[in-house]
Parts: sequence; C-alpha cells; structure tokens
Amino acid sequence: MNDSQAATTQQSTVEEWTKALAESTGSPGGGAGTGVMLSIAASLTSMVAGYTEAGDDQHEKLSGIHARARELREDALQLADDDSSASNAFGAAFRLDPGPERDDAIHQASVDAAKASAVLGERAIHAIEDLGWLASHGNPALIADVVVGFGALRAAISGARTNVSFDLASLTSAGTALEEVKEQHPELWSTVSRLSDALDRIDDLTAGVDKKAAPTEAL
Repeated sequence: MNDSQAATTQQSTVEEWTKALAESTGSPGGGAGTGVMLSIAASLTSMVAGYTEAGDDQHEKLSGIHARARELREDALQLADDDSSASNAFGAAFRLDPGPERDDAIHQASVDAAKASAVLGERAIHAIEDLGWLASHGNPALIADVVVGFGALRAAISGARTNVSFDLASLTSAGTALEEVKEQHPELWSTVSRLSDALDRIDDLTAGVDKKAAPTEAL
C-alpha cells in the first residue's frame, strides 16, 4: 500500500492499518477501532466454537454460533471502514467556514456518524449471548480465549456507546438543545442506553468465569 491509498481494514495489513491509526488524521480513528475489536471478538468466538464438541442436543446451537461468528468477523471489518468514511465527513464539516452551510453539514455528518456507530454497537450486542454460551458450554481449555473475546466485545460496545452519545451531543453545536436532539432522534438516543446495559451484561458474564480463567487469583 502506498501513501496515496487509504488504509482499510479489509485490504491493509495489521501493520499498515495500525500505522494509519497512529497518525493524526482521524480516519481510521476510534470508531473504526471499535469495528476491529468487534471483528476480533467474532474471530475468537468462531475459534472457540470450532474447538468445541457438542452433544446431539447442542449441535444446532453450536453450528449457529459458529456461522454467526464467521459472518460477523467479515461484517465488522466493513463496518469499521464505514465508520472511517463517516469520520472523514464529520471532520470535513467542522473545517467549513462558519455559517448555515457549516451548521447543516455538521448536523448531517453527526447523524450519519451516530448511525454508523449505532449499527456497529447493535451487532456487538447481538454477539454477547453467543460468547456467553461458549463461556458455559465451550471447550474449557479455551476459557482464556473466551475472556479475551469478552474484552474485545466490551471495547467495541463501549466505543460504540461513546461515539453515538458524542455524535448526538455534537448536534448542539448548531444551537439545538439536547432535549430537542432526544426528541428528533429517539432511536439513536435509546441505543446509548442499550449499549450501557450491554456493558453490564458483559461484566456479569466475565465475572462468572473469572475463577476458571484466572485460578491463581484464588490463592
């Protein structure tokens, strides 16, 4: 990849993508990072599912988890790139000269960025229970991988929650009160609450397997 090409999660090496992330450009940024973390969580879910042997009564459940994880791994990388595009538009809007055109551009870019993060966050929420099932029924030798998966999933959800909330709050820069933002975008507003609840769920699941994942802590 040469300097004129944008770093994408689907076409760049890890070295290239993280190097681009380290630059002060904002694209890729933290939002794209949430997509990568979600892809890591999905990859670990897929791996643990692949190493798990299920009885006849659990075969269908395990197969579904494995299939969803493989699909999410790819989708999350695309969502990361979508977030990078939204971030570019967001930054461009703020660089416009003050005036009505800038206000409109900021409003649209903020809504689009919030929507991109919300989609990513919702996909992460749907992945929690699959990883939770593996925490209870997966190959016990891979419990550490499950916990790392929970960590990656938590990072993705935490990032999505912050980005949606921040982007909604950015709408006030054009003079809109926060109460009005809530009325105008109720679904995005409620997404923040759902993501907060999801963080609590992940913390509960992680705490539930901590004795198995880190047995030395009991001594």
